[in-house]
Amino acid sequence: MSARVLRITGASAVWSPGLGFADAATVECVDGRIAAGPTAAGPVAAGAVDTGLVDTLDAGGGVVTPGLVNAHHHLLQSAFRTLPGTRGVEMSVWLGRMREAYVAARVDPDLVGLAARVALAESLLCGVTTVADHHLTWPPGVDPVQVAGAAFDAARDVGARLAFVRGTAGCDPDAAASSVAEIHATHLPGARGGVTEDGMRQLAVGPSGLHADGPATFAALGEVARTLGLRRRTQANEQVDVARAAELYGRRPLDLLEEWGWLEPDVTLAHLCDVTDSEVALVAGSGATVTHAPACDLPMGWGVAPVARLLDRGVRVGLGTSGGGSNDAGHLLADARLAMQVAPLAGRPLDALEALTMATSGGADGLGRPELGRLTPGSAADLVVWDVAGVADAGVADPVRGLLWASPGRRPRHVVVGGRVVVRDFELVTAAEQALAAELRRECARRGIGR
Repeated sequence: MSARVLRITGASAVWSPGLGFADAATVECVDGRIAAGPTAAGPVAAGAVDTGLVDTLDAGGGVVTPGLVNAHHHLLQSAFRTLPGTRGVEMSVWLGRMREAYVAARVDPDLVGLAARVALAESLLCGVTTVADHHLTWPPGVDPVQVAGAAFDAARDVGARLAFVRGTAGCDPDAAASSVAEIHATHLPGARGGVTEDGMRQLAVGPSGLHADGPATFAALGEVARTLGLRRRTQANEQVDVARAAELYGRRPLDLLEEWGWLEPDVTLAHLCDVTDSEVALVAGSGATVTHAPACDLPMGWGVAPVARLLDRGVRVGLGTSGGGSNDAGHLLADARLAMQVAPLAGRPLDALEALTMATSGGADGLGRPELGRLTPGSAADLVVWDVAGVADAGVADPVRGLLWASPGRRPRHVVVGGRVVVRDFELVTAAEQALAAELRRECARRGIGR
C-alpha cells in the first residue's frame, strides 16, 4: 500500500517544543504523521514517489511551527460577538446578558454548526489546528447528541481537529451524564480515551464552574468520565467563581474542587485569574493542568492569571482564546503575544518561546494528547508555515520569537492538519471563507442576534 507523503521544504527555521530550532530544515510527513523531525528529511515510504503521492509544500524562507492548540474556546459565541452591554461589565452581568441572548436566538444544532464552521475556519486561518470547544448552552427540547454532532460535522467540513467538551451550566446532573454516554456512542464509537482513531474527534466533560454547578454535577460528570476514559475540564477562580464559592460554601473554589475530586492529573482548569501562592502550590501538587485566556480575562476586567508562577512550579499551562462573547477573535498567536506582554503584571516576564509552548504542547498536554503541538517523529503532522519576508519582520534577529513580538495580526501562509493541507498561500482550501461568513451573517440577522 502506497504512503501519502508531504514534504515541507525551504524553511529558514523550524521550531518545536522540546527540540528547539533547526535551520534550513525539511520536515517530512508520511500518512499523517511526522516521519522526520526538524533536523533532517527521512526516507520516503516505498512506492510513494512512483505513484505520485508525494506533495511538496514550499516554506519559502518562512518559519515552521507545530499547529497551534486552542485549549479553551466557546465556538457558539462566534455568533454573538460584540453584543451591546457585554463589554466592561462585571462577570455576573455578562453571564446574564449572554444567557438572554442565547434564549432570544433560539440556539439549536443549525446555529451551533454555522457558528462552529466560522470559528473553526477562522482558527485554521490563524494557524490553530486543534480547538477545545467548551459547549455550555443546552436549550430545553434540543437533543445534545445533535448539538455535538453539529460541531463535529463543522470540524470535519473545514478540516480541523475538535475536542468537544460536554459542558454544563445548571443542567440536571444525571441527564448531563447520560448525554455524555450518548454522544460518545453516537459520534465516537469504539474510541479509546475519548479520542477517535484518526485523532480528529475528542470528547471531554466540563462543568462551567462551581458558580453554576454544584457537587452533584461534578460527581456525575466525573463518574461518566472515569467510565469512558474522558478528560475533565472546568473553569475556576474567575471573579464570579470566587464570589459564589464564598457566598454558597464559605470556601475558595480550588478548595472545593479538591474536595470534590476535581484537582487531579486528568483535569484542566481554565482562567485562574484570582489565585494565591498556596493555591498555586495546590494546583502544582495535584498534577492538574491550566489554560490561560488573557484576551478574554483582561479586556473584561476579570484579572490576570499568574502564569509564570504556575510554570515555575511545574504546572503545564495551555492557552485559549475563550469565546466570541468576551474575546471577539480566535487568533491564538495574537493571544500568545498578549500573554507574554502582560505577564509582568502578575509575576516575572515570560519569554516568547514560553508563550509559544503554551500555545502548542501546553494545550495539547491538557487534552492528554502528547502527539499534538510538536514536530517530533511520530507526532501528528499538524504544522504551520509562517511568512517572515515582509516589512513587519525586517530587522528581526530571531524569527521564531519574532512571530510574537512582530506583526501581531499575522496569518500563516500554509497550515497542515494530519498531513493534509487546509490553508495554502493564505487561503482556506477546504471551504469558501466568504460563503461561510455570509451564511452565518444571514442566520444571525434572521434570528435577530445583535439587534
